[in-house]
Amino acid sequence: MRTAKTAALALTAVSALLAAAGTASAGGGTPAPTATPTGDGAQVLCKRIPKIEKRLEQALDRLGGDATQRGSIARLEKRVENARTAGHTEIETYLNDKLTFRRSLVPTLEKRQKDLTAVRTWCKANNNGNEN
Repeated sequence: MRTAKTAALALTAVSALLAAAGTASAGGGTPAPTATPTGDGAQVLCKRIPKIEKRLEQALDRLGGDATQRGSIARLEKRVENARTAGHTEIETYLNDKLTFRRSLVPTLEKRQKDLTAVRTWCKANNNGNEN
């Protein structure tokens, strides 16, 4: 009789664990798709303008730095020149492609700065995107 009670308790425990695991895996799978956005996020964007401006300024300062500044265009140009001098054509090609991309970032970031100035003006005129 004791064995029957132990077996019954074990079965109950296993059943409870399996039921819990079933509900956990059902809810823990892929998340349900979210609804489409209902707004344009103006409030959040207006709030983040100072942080975005700071990041853009830092990126442009870094790109425009001299050869001692990590991440600058001048530093990468020097590395390309060093690879060319050493005869490392594969390294030169890789770094040259990277340099081309880095140079293309400057006008993109400058355009974003101008766009952000227009957004700042809009935010001031529209109560920071509050629709009240």
